[in-house]
Amino acid sequence: MDIRAINDEYSVSGQITVEDLDEIKALGFKSIVCHRPDHEAPDQPEFATIAARAKELGIDMAHVPVGPMGVTAEAVRGMVDALDELPRPMLGYCRSGARSTNIYAQTQHIRG
Repeated sequence: MDIRAINDEYSVSGQITVEDLDEIKALGFKSIVCHRPDHEAPDQPEFATIAARAKELGIDMAHVPVGPMGVTAEAVRGMVDALDELPRPMLGYCRSGARSTNIYAQTQHIRG
């Protein structure tokens, strides 16, 4: 797991696993947003599996998938909602962290 801080409230990572969640909690993250559609790759854990363990740890989660069409207006609205509703610091993840970085940057023009 390679967590990269964008700012004090938001960081990004590539794909996380259920086993990573204890460390994510210990690092102080209060919420996680998954930007990866389920079944994008055969070895990827499903959102529901990660969300179930996150809930046990008291970490809020949201699923705002960004698929092959790229960051859509609907995805940006979903991310704005997540930023408005979930506590921070927040971790966004996808396969590499690029989509999580891109969608966050696009919300900043709206939330400005």
